[in-house]
Amino acid sequence: MTRRTLLSLALVTIGAAAACGAEKPNIVFIFTDDQASWALGASGHPHAKTPHMDRLVREGAHLVNSFTVTPVCSPSRASLMTSQYGTELGITDWIHPRNEPKLGLAPTAVTWPELLKDAGYQTGLVGKWHLGVPDQFHPTATGFDYFMGFREGGTTPNNPVLEADGKKKKFTGLTADVLTDHALQFVRDSKTDPFLLCLHYRAPHARWLPVADEDWEPFANLDPRIPNPNYPKLDVKRVKRMTREYLASVHSVDRNVGRLLGLLDDLGLARTTIVIFTSDHGYNMGHNGIWHKGNGHWVLTEPPPATENVPRNQRPNMYDHSLRVPTIVRWPGAVRPGTVVEQTVTNLDWFPTLLAMGGVRGRTDPQVRGRDLSAVLRGAAPQDWENDLFGQYSTHHQSRTHMRMYRTQRWKLVRDFRNPQRDELFDLQRDPAESINRISDPSPTVQKAIVDLDEKLRTRMREIGDPALP
Repeated sequence: MTRRTLLSLALVTIGAAAACGAEKPNIVFIFTDDQASWALGASGHPHAKTPHMDRLVREGAHLVNSFTVTPVCSPSRASLMTSQYGTELGITDWIHPRNEPKLGLAPTAVTWPELLKDAGYQTGLVGKWHLGVPDQFHPTATGFDYFMGFREGGTTPNNPVLEADGKKKKFTGLTADVLTDHALQFVRDSKTDPFLLCLHYRAPHARWLPVADEDWEPFANLDPRIPNPNYPKLDVKRVKRMTREYLASVHSVDRNVGRLLGLLDDLGLARTTIVIFTSDHGYNMGHNGIWHKGNGHWVLTEPPPATENVPRNQRPNMYDHSLRVPTIVRWPGAVRPGTVVEQTVTNLDWFPTLLAMGGVRGRTDPQVRGRDLSAVLRGAAPQDWENDLFGQYSTHHQSRTHMRMYRTQRWKLVRDFRNPQRDELFDLQRDPAESINRISDPSPTVQKAIVDLDEKLRTRMREIGDPALP
């Protein structure tokens, strides 16, 4: 189906919704960078202080099995915007602005902000883009009326250089606060129209400090509990230091989320605004001996030796801590407060879900890989809801891999088609920490699981034309 046909079908549906007089809710989509699902008070972390994120959990739905399909920035964000896998878009690892200056999300790709804009929404993006630096990939060419932030993959945690009104300038202050200031202004300017605000924070991406004094104070003298202090050769002192800094950065986001929620309350918009909170991928902080995400780094006093395609300090992975993301939806009048969603969902699902929330229905394009979560959020998930998960990550910066993953509620199979000696199988029921690789276990139960998951993995790869499939 061509892009023009896709847009035409959507516009027909939009027109039908408008003719029925359907009211469109405002939508606020808050997207953090590198936030683990465990870095949330509502997830039970002993030290995380996130009262405003926790408020959203109490007032909405907490999706506890929410995942990204690629655990690194750019392909995750591309999948979010298009409901397609990174290999389908030509974005398989984070976009390096110097080494890959011509790479980005193609302007021909159809995005949900574009379709919501066509449905009458005023659309704005504040914060991180990381889907191409050249003007042809600019957010305003991909569905946003307004952009303030940075196109590259990162910026500093304070005094950042950001784009505003089409020009780069240096701002004074903490980056999370500066971005929130502009997000608040967008809401004030848009309050009489249905609006979509995407607020993409840089935090808690490293470098984590500085933060405001009030964000640092709870953690300055903390001796944090870490997940596996007895992991062989773990650099415990470093993990504890990074944990303090990371949680302070999370707190800086939470404080600013509180500012945004407060403005919605003050303007009387809370009851007519859907608020979604999630992240681009998860994070490891000493888990399995690493820190970082899918392109993980060892945090050991003596890392394992390098191999042909994996440098000494690197540990590319598809661990749950890299894939699982914090996800909360507050949808007044539709989602019962305190709802816990157990079903497996992914970042591919936001495309059809947000269109449904905005009154754009009836889409059948097969290239939309995600599923509409509306029924799940309302507590009426279909009985045949598929809880399996397929993921992919081909690293090509620090390491060179073609990792593909298939996960059920019991097992997880990880194939590295470039480095088969790195294949893994985990029994998630008996070993949720994924500490024991059972790929060489000769038992019939394990071998049958490998065969079954391998077939499902390859079937999914064939369906999307995955180039890593031999």
